[in-house]
Formats: sequence, structure tokens, C-alpha cells
Amino acid sequence: MVSFYAGLRAKEIAALTVGNIFDEDGAVRTQFILSAQQSKGGQTRTVYLNQRLRKALREYGDYIRLADPQRPLFASQKGGHFSANTMCQLFLDIYKAIGLKDASSHSGRRTYITRLANKGVGVRLLAALAGHSHEELETLQSYDKLEVKVERLVRDVLVQKALKNSFRYKL
Repeated sequence: MVSFYAGLRAKEIAALTVGNIFDEDGAVRTQFILSAQQSKGGQTRTVYLNQRLRKALREYGDYIRLADPQRPLFASQKGGHFSANTMCQLFLDIYKAIGLKDASSHSGRRTYITRLANKGVGVRLLAALAGHSHEELETLQSYDKLEVKVERLVRDVLVQKALKNSFRYKL
């Protein structure tokens, strides 16, 4: 959910701490600063947590120890942070278990960015929210192009099915 609703990369999710998400009273924050060490680009950025994600994190907080703000939010079996590679593998395992064959650890992030773009959020704001530099604006624009290609593909398939069904019933 953190990938889909906050647009974080697997590396960034693996690096999250309890203190990023929960305040001193154990309440879920509405936003937090992702440190340069936690981010891919080595730049800090503000991450906003929407209501749906905050609710899920609040429920998750009931099952973890909140006393140590430096503790990993998602702890490995040994109690430390997951590596970025292990977090990517976890995504693949989860997606495979629910039947999503072509999903990757980046799928949630792409969905997050595409949803915002479809709601009319400008490219510069998208870049800031996603932690992309201005030089990486082409990456964000490629998500929009991918969305258009997918929409066209779905439309073409639906048209083909409709034509096939209309010929079947006319005979």
C-alpha cells in the first residue's frame, strides 16, 4: 500500500522507520520527510500519506512496537531493515501469490504517478512528489504515454470483442 498510495520505491519502503510514520504519541503522521539516505536520488522530499494509507498504517501499528522511532517500519526476520533487493523480491512474491504475473516492485509507484497525472496534477509537482529530478521529467511523461497505450490496447480489444459478438448474433 505504501507503494500504491505514497509512490515510494522499494528501496525507500525498506528504509522507512517507525518514526517516519508514527509521531511520539503513536499517531500516524499526515506527512513526513524522507531523508537523503532513504531516497534513491539522495535528496530529501516530503511524502504525503492519504487517509486510506493512514488507516492501514494505523492498523499495522497495532501489531508492531512503536516505542523506538529508529526501528524499521517493516522489519526483517532478524529485526533490521530489508535490503532494497529483498524488498523487490517480496513484492514479486506477493504479486505472484495473488496472480499478478507482470507486476514488479515499481508497479505501485507507476500507478500512484499515473493516477495523479490522470487527475490533472502537473508534471513538475508529480516530479516533486515522486522524488524525480527535473532531468527525469521524461520518465514521468513516459508513464503518461504508457497509460495512453494501455487505454488504446484495452479499447481495441473491447472493439474486437464487440465486433465478434455482433457478427455471431447476426448470423
